[in-house]
Amino acid sequence: MEERINEMRTLSQVMEKLRLKRHDIEFKKDEGAFVTGNGKLYQPEDLTIIKTYRFEGESDPSDSSILYVIEANDGLTGYSIDAYGVYSNHEQDYDEFIRKIKILDRDEQLLFSLE
Repeated sequence: MEERINEMRTLSQVMEKLRLKRHDIEFKKDEGAFVTGNGKLYQPEDLTIIKTYRFEGESDPSDSSILYVIEANDGLTGYSIDAYGVYSNHEQDYDEFIRKIKILDRDEQLLFSLE
């Protein structure tokens, strides 16, 4: 298991795996909800965080980010990405919104391994 955890060390590796699995739809915060390219609005109760990836910049704290793999109640799986703390590129209500989303305690790392 430890080998698999270390396989995806970069944001670009995870993004590529999401793309290959067709889970590369971005959930963006807008109008008090998450929206996707199809224009559908998702509230926190419509979503589940199934995996969280944290990336820390080795030399620059502004390179630190977090990627949430999110599954909607209609079966759509995608992601939302943010920078850590003061480097966040979202408004404060993004943090409040993301905290309201249920987190499912399952290991999605196997689904996104690079094998």
